Amino acid sequence: MIGKSAKSSMVNGLLMLLLLALASPGYSELVIRVTKGNDQPTKIAVAPIAMGGVQAKEDISAIVEADLRRSGLFETIERRDMLAFPSRATDVYYRDWRLLGAEYLVAGNMQRIADGRYQVEFSLLNVSGQKTVLTHKVSGTLSQMRDLAHLISDKIYEEITGIRGAFSTRLAYVTATRINDEYTYRLNVADTDGAREKLVLESREPIMSPAWSGDGKELAYVSFETGRPAIFRQNLVSAQRQQLTNFSGLNGAPSWSPDGKQMALVLSKDGNPEIYLLDLQSKQFSRLTRHFAIDTEPTWMPDGKHLLFTSDRGGTPQIYKLNIATKATERLTFSGNYNARPSLAPDGRTLAMVHRQSDTFHIASFDLKTGRMIELTETRLDESPTVAPNGAMLMYATKQGDRGVLAAVSLDAGVRYVLPSSRGDVREPAWSPFLR
Repeated sequence: MIGKSAKSSMVNGLLMLLLLALASPGYSELVIRVTKGNDQPTKIAVAPIAMGGVQAKEDISAIVEADLRRSGLFETIERRDMLAFPSRATDVYYRDWRLLGAEYLVAGNMQRIADGRYQVEFSLLNVSGQKTVLTHKVSGTLSQMRDLAHLISDKIYEEITGIRGAFSTRLAYVTATRINDEYTYRLNVADTDGAREKLVLESREPIMSPAWSGDGKELAYVSFETGRPAIFRQNLVSAQRQQLTNFSGLNGAPSWSPDGKQMALVLSKDGNPEIYLLDLQSKQFSRLTRHFAIDTEPTWMPDGKHLLFTSDRGGTPQIYKLNIATKATERLTFSGNYNARPSLAPDGRTLAMVHRQSDTFHIASFDLKTGRMIELTETRLDESPTVAPNGAMLMYATKQGDRGVLAAVSLDAGVRYVLPSSRGDVREPAWSPFLR
């Protein structure tokens, strides 16, 4: 039987995100700082897009540059060093770009089309091969220029790396600020570069565990606004929201099924924290685990037939696999004295988690086929990993001095960057699925 001290430690782990170290007052977008890039980045030049007289608030080329640079896989050539600003492949003098060491060049132009929309045509050129490898068109309104920039980045990234770009996805996260000993919690959604931050919910009570629906249109989260933890779902377009649970005790860790019809969550309404399924149409609950230990943090496997979850039924928090149909469980992790908060990559094989070998919490990846565990982070008190939908990067929460910040690391640990808020603490990141 698990002792009271172990159970207490587990409960503390469930609620540790409530203990945010609250910093100076204020509220603003995240900022990006790349701390480590690829040892041999691809050198690319993004020439300023010829705007054709169009006045736009956003510099599309600068956003594309920043996206590619943030990936850690690219080194961009400064605009001031460019010898020319070609807008079409036919305008390119390859010798100029070889002199700058460019391996690739992006050239593009904008023109107005119908109904207040604008079209950007861009080309990706291989400098050494002196050939065009990609030509593509994107279109939108002036208010969608940043969206178009991220789409261009996605296309370039995929063409060069073979991996689908995720610059057009979004992040959900929680910020906390303190003014005169009064705490304010905000659930926010922003672009993956921290821009266009939008408020989803503001409360004087804690907000936790944001989770995206598979279509990227809704968030589920835990709010304490009722006086105890309750699970809500909220449409990000209409702002309509619905309370899903408000049982006595713990209501937490919502996780949408791949088909969006069910939600896995944690309830202690029958005494002990257990994993339940909620049918979102019928509103019926079904209990999946029955154990004296604490079972928590469910996450779905891609097949929709299995869940991964955290449990201390082996004496310390470890990751288990649950067959939903048979209720059979299998322990997956044995390395380290603490493995929790599982987040599965899209390949269904690579699992990110909070891992403790001795007294330091890091983010680690775990190969479900080989059982190999790799520590990905070097900071302390790392928590809440969330994997990008392309499986290239993961975001997590950590400490920078006495402030909570978001950080990102590639799954090979070769690329790192941080996204601190200019003021206040930021926690609980959740990376959206692909949105188009």
